[in-house]
Amino acid sequence: MTTAKEIDMIEAPPILTIKASMRRPTEQQIASFQDVSTGFVVDALHGGGALSRNIAPVGFGRDLNCVAAGPALTADCGAADVLAAFAALKYIRPGDVVVSAFAAHTGCAAGGDGLVGMMRNCGAAGFVTDGPMRDYTGIVKVGLPVWCAGITPASPHMSGPGSVGTPVQIGGQEVETGDMIVADRDGVVVVPFERLDDVIASLEKVRAAEHAQDERVAAGMRVPDWVGDLLESDRVRITD
Repeated sequence: MTTAKEIDMIEAPPILTIKASMRRPTEQQIASFQDVSTGFVVDALHGGGALSRNIAPVGFGRDLNCVAAGPALTADCGAADVLAAFAALKYIRPGDVVVSAFAAHTGCAAGGDGLVGMMRNCGAAGFVTDGPMRDYTGIVKVGLPVWCAGITPASPHMSGPGSVGTPVQIGGQEVETGDMIVADRDGVVVVPFERLDDVIASLEKVRAAEHAQDERVAAGMRVPDWVGDLLESDRVRITD
């Protein structure tokens, strides 16, 4: 049986954990992802990197042009709590995209216009969460691009525990502070920090291939050559 004295000796767990050292891409690496479509980035990642389609531009982009590319600053909030997202304000560097993991909880909002307004004031380029948002009209007025799991008026708690700068699980991907986030009206893609240079190199090839394809389609192409070659090969069987 635990005595009152022993209870007094048990240390209360912290309500916030902050990673002391947070990595960050170089300015040149960050610049390489500006004005690049999410589709190109996924192709450069060989089909990977995209967050769940449930995480979409707030309002599906009807009132706010949601486009952003910047280093991830993670906040692991947990379900129904936003303490870590508010704590992350202190650690935002200009151009960061705050990625707030809400355990995919949809019973209340993962943020509102006040939170994203302060993120904008701190220089953030965008906000990504797997929970819904509130204060839609105010978010549009703030103008910070937001990707979320819908809209709700329900308010969250702010009691923790949570963490800032640590790896988070969101939208079927692991995101670490310093990974690159590329997001537009199609969704959100994460590029792991360790793969940045390889993906940047691959992007040049992807752009060239896509532009060549666009030119062929504009010129009237109906069926790609590779489809015709496949249909004439022994890998296709024609049946009655």
